[in-house]
Amino acid sequence: MTGQITMPSYGAGAVGAESDIDTVTDLGDGAVYQYYHTPWTEIRASLGDVAAAGYDAIQVPPAQRSKRSWADPEPRGYQPIDHLDFDSVFGTESEYRAMVETAHEHGLAVIADAVTNHMAEGVHFDTFPHFGWDDFRHEGPIRDDEDDWELQHRDLEGLPDLRQESAHVRDVLESYVQKYAEMGVDGIRWDAVKHVSPTFFTDYANPWAAERGLFTVGEVLHGAVSYCERYFETGMTVMDYPLYFTMREDVFHQDGDFTALVGAGLVNRDPGRSMTFVSNHDSPPPEYEELAHAFVITYQGYPRVYSKRFDSEDETISNLLSIRRRFAAGPALTRQVSTDCYVFERDGNLLVGLNRAAEPRSVTVDTAWEATTLREYANTGPDVTTDADGTVELSIPPVEWVCYAPADHR
Repeated sequence: MTGQITMPSYGAGAVGAESDIDTVTDLGDGAVYQYYHTPWTEIRASLGDVAAAGYDAIQVPPAQRSKRSWADPEPRGYQPIDHLDFDSVFGTESEYRAMVETAHEHGLAVIADAVTNHMAEGVHFDTFPHFGWDDFRHEGPIRDDEDDWELQHRDLEGLPDLRQESAHVRDVLESYVQKYAEMGVDGIRWDAVKHVSPTFFTDYANPWAAERGLFTVGEVLHGAVSYCERYFETGMTVMDYPLYFTMREDVFHQDGDFTALVGAGLVNRDPGRSMTFVSNHDSPPPEYEELAHAFVITYQGYPRVYSKRFDSEDETISNLLSIRRRFAAGPALTRQVSTDCYVFERDGNLLVGLNRAAEPRSVTVDTAWEATTLREYANTGPDVTTDADGTVELSIPPVEWVCYAPADHR
């Protein structure tokens, strides 16, 4: 419906050899379901429910062999030992491939997590089969989180920092991308992007993915829009951390203010390349977690839902995904905003009202529909009819949302 983010489904080029399907999936229609610390066989068994819920893609943990086992603390999978060995704590290479194939059978694209910044901490350099002492920077730990040079040249939390300027390091990392392509994945989520020079992604990593028909999205864990926008220029989609921090700190809690949402985040700069989210394994949700999901799922951008917060059969999320797929097309127009309420319209397709207050709120707003009956699809309010001039009064329950579209719309 929205046409915001597209990528090859089930592979192209080297990837296409793994599948009989040669189509393009429009990822703007649904959402990503993000798995974390979940074995491949467990993911595979849940994919029918994920597809039925209305998702169109999954994001899965890194596949390569890494340091930590199930007996160790989280995070597992993010401390590589061997990028080219896909027998890991989450399962075998054959189980990974089977998971990808099953996802495709259910119409789901697969976004693979890829770690290109660093290797495992606390192990001898001889442990890494593809890298030695000269493949790392040895500048010591990051001391200043606001210094770009330190972020990109020093060790992140004790993790040895790879020298992406080395042709040998790049050869191994390109082989890593190639192995993912051979597994049949559809996209890559680059881990710890702000700790790697943008030129690496511009000149190497994103082109490697593009040559293999893979979508890319970067984790730029930073709250400033201007900082994150640099990575748009490398050719990738970017996780919308500026929007996340605004939602968590300024909006979706008891003392929040909806006016902070107007123009917030990357999504209001480049909605077609912004991955929105409410929480993940690094970032906890705001107090009003469901209300925040009602916003990101019906708004512009490409939303992602975290499996450790909502199971794949959650009825609230599934209904929001249904509303998104059916109606959430076009740019978002702010129809009313105050401290407690926010109403936006997806340009003639969907009208969404959010109420952060502990009491019901009634607001009168302009719409694109004149003298039209609007049906309420969130099951939280009554149907309404707009006046001849297109205005309508909405009643929104406390800490809830309403979603309206013309009764005869599709």
